[in-house]
Amino acid sequence: MNVAVLLEMAADGMPERVAVGPAGGGVSYAGLLERARRAATFIKKSSAERVGFVGVNSHVLPMLVFGTAVAGVPFVPVNYRLADDRLRSVVERISPAIVVTDEDGPRIAGIDGIEVLDSRGFEERIWSAPPETDSYTGPDEVAIWLFTSGTTGEPKVALLRHRHLVSYVLTTLEFMAAEPEEATLVSVPAYHIAGVATILSNTYVGRRIVYLSKFDPKEWVEVARREEITHAMVVPTMLGRILDALEDSGAELPHLSHLSYGGGRMPLAVVERAMALLPNVGFVNAYGLTETSSTVAVLGPEEHRAAFTSDDPAVRARLGSVGIPLPTLELQIRDPEGLALPPGQSGEIYVRGEQVAGEYEGRSALSEDGWFATKDAGYLDEGGFLFVEGRLDDVIVRGGENISPGEIESVLLEHPSVREAAVVGIPDDEWGECPAAAVVLEPGAEGDPLELQLWVRERLRSTRAPVVVEIREELPHNETGKLLRRVLRQELAEAPRLAP
Repeated sequence: MNVAVLLEMAADGMPERVAVGPAGGGVSYAGLLERARRAATFIKKSSAERVGFVGVNSHVLPMLVFGTAVAGVPFVPVNYRLADDRLRSVVERISPAIVVTDEDGPRIAGIDGIEVLDSRGFEERIWSAPPETDSYTGPDEVAIWLFTSGTTGEPKVALLRHRHLVSYVLTTLEFMAAEPEEATLVSVPAYHIAGVATILSNTYVGRRIVYLSKFDPKEWVEVARREEITHAMVVPTMLGRILDALEDSGAELPHLSHLSYGGGRMPLAVVERAMALLPNVGFVNAYGLTETSSTVAVLGPEEHRAAFTSDDPAVRARLGSVGIPLPTLELQIRDPEGLALPPGQSGEIYVRGEQVAGEYEGRSALSEDGWFATKDAGYLDEGGFLFVEGRLDDVIVRGGENISPGEIESVLLEHPSVREAAVVGIPDDEWGECPAAAVVLEPGAEGDPLELQLWVRERLRSTRAPVVVEIREELPHNETGKLLRRVLRQELAEAPRLAP
């Protein structure tokens, strides 16, 4: 099935319901389908083999996702935050293409084979095109290109085909399941897999999409109140700042019933704080990857509440998990030799299923029998709950001993003065690598690096005590909330070391 069929179903089943924008004056599902079909005609008459998007979140995004699907060309959202030279390099790779943009248009002007149109100009031009009604391309065609967000080297292109995306939607959601008043607030950028999945999933269930062009916690709260937002998805760094904004303003979110988070490791203290501050909200932790068409494991509202209120340490610990793998997927933890490991043992997370693309430009990363190696480290507990320990590349190898950064981070976050913590491995002449930490303190708190080192040493083995503890105003994150560990590793490698 082509992803455009999801919109056709919505337009047929609830044509007048608002699909995107404000409750009063937004675009209906029938209107969105017409715009997508007109966009498809415009695209097919051009020489474009792809359609890119460079800019902040906008109501034009659903039209581009579905318009390209109808036209049979891939949609390519590009990170507008890239430096000019890297942005131009990425855009060059999608030529020949139409690139829809906002104020970033001049930054990509003059690239051979690239037609640049601002969002308003694109919308105006499609209205002169009749709606495209021909049959769509098949499920095996590529629907989405997503560039990886690596901090070094040339980014890879992950390819998602229609069948992968549709499989995720059809097997995890119920058609028209949303009530007419439901609305979701989207603040993750378009070039993140969550930005694409949000459009498809909310269209299928019939939930109105409201975009926040750029994340600001005060504006997020204001829009959530004004638009009576019922659902939202955030990354870990966003959630902490939203909680701060709520506490500072005394504002309430009476309509919010569902808040999902993902895209990085969520500190347990932030989850507990959120559940205490928003007791009527159902929280969902979703773990997934670009290559898997979004979510592969979910810790749902009931699991959150059970863990939050439990006196059983094993159950309580599940608040730090990403939940249970989706029943439509297979998931295994494997050792370096590729053998499946039993519960409680850490290894690499492997997944297999219809939604798993595992494909990059020019090559497939799937094994012969369809398994995708995520390069994430983790383990399953006895109840089948998945715990993600971080990227395999982030594991610290000290004298042959593997050390998980997350284990040390969790202990640092237990300190009453510590708000955020990040641990990386830095080169060491004697041990090969040693842990180093950067922390952000709670407002008004004081911290001493030696005290924090001792805090870890007393709770973990001495080999896990960081040799560097640096107190910072903030940690380096990219725009989707992922910690830039490579950047931090380079910086901490030059920092003075504490006494052993």
